[in-house]
Amino acid sequence: MIDLVTAPYAILLLRISLGILFIAHALLKWRVYTIPGTMAFFRSLGLPGWFAYVTITVELGGAACLILGIWPRIVALLLMPLMIGTIVTVHGKKGWLFSNPDGGWEYPAFWTATLFILFLLGDGAAVLLHSPSLFGS
Repeated sequence: MIDLVTAPYAILLLRISLGILFIAHALLKWRVYTIPGTMAFFRSLGLPGWFAYVTITVELGGAACLILGIWPRIVALLLMPLMIGTIVTVHGKKGWLFSNPDGGWEYPAFWTATLFILFLLGDGAAVLLHSPSLFGS
């Protein structure tokens, strides 16, 4: 049974947690690895260097939308390809455990699953802009 009184707040906590993770990863690329370093890493993967800017922007923009509640379920769905892309381009080749050198794929896979769960659950509490109805409800 789902507790309809507390469920919206659980979704809010999930949104905020996911948003904080995206902020942390964007700032890691920006402040620790630096933009030139992140661009070089992307090029080493066969991606264009400018894709570093796109990734950081999407991570920060998506984080803001999740935390503020701007179409959260749609944003969660739109962020999933970014996470799947990390599995395909970087972490999938590193094995299962994220503690492996350069990280494994279980962490981004779990992150992708939580984004999908948020998509299925809905917007939650404290939403600025509700996502459009997707399932006729």
